[in-house]
Amino acid sequence: MERTIITVVGKDTVGIIAKICTYLANNQINILDISQTILSGFFNMMMIVDTSRTAKKFSELADDLSALGQEIGVVVRTQREEIFDSMHRI
Repeated sequence: MERTIITVVGKDTVGIIAKICTYLANNQINILDISQTILSGFFNMMMIVDTSRTAKKFSELADDLSALGQEIGVVVRTQREEIFDSMHRI
């Protein structure tokens, strides 16, 4: 399994989850865990996904999701799980 962390932050609008999840499904990326909140009109979502079945390279996946985020007015960040863990160790 290749676990990847995806975070999405921005002003809340209709369809954010649908558009991100549609991209993931179309690229054979399975959602393992997902959490989302809306706080004072701001949308925040964190996903842990399995990218082991996608044909896309990690850099292509990250670029695609970043571009999709720009289209829908949010910031999408994609990180490999081991990098994310290293950055958030106390």
